[in-house]
Amino acid sequence: MNNRFFVYILTNRPRGVLYVGVTNDLARRISEHRTKLTRGFTAAHGVILLVHAEEYASILEARAREHALKRWRRNWKFELIEKDNREWRDLSNEIC
Repeated sequence: MNNRFFVYILTNRPRGVLYVGVTNDLARRISEHRTKLTRGFTAAHGVILLVHAEEYASILEARAREHALKRWRRNWKFELIEKDNREWRDLSNEIC
């Protein structure tokens, strides 16, 4: 049983459009965003750079965090990202 859940933030460029999501398979989900398998916000805005991720053991915790982050102001999200990723690097190769 997989007890790993991720809350992640994608962007199209530093301080650009942000997308907050949750998944139990971060590598698969990032791949889906990049290949535009799921139509919608990320495909329309080219949001493919993974700039932040947090791991949780419970889907309930992960969904609660996702919900909270979605309510945050943009500047708060920028500060969260820049705390550990000041250069806005794509973290997908490091994390996935």
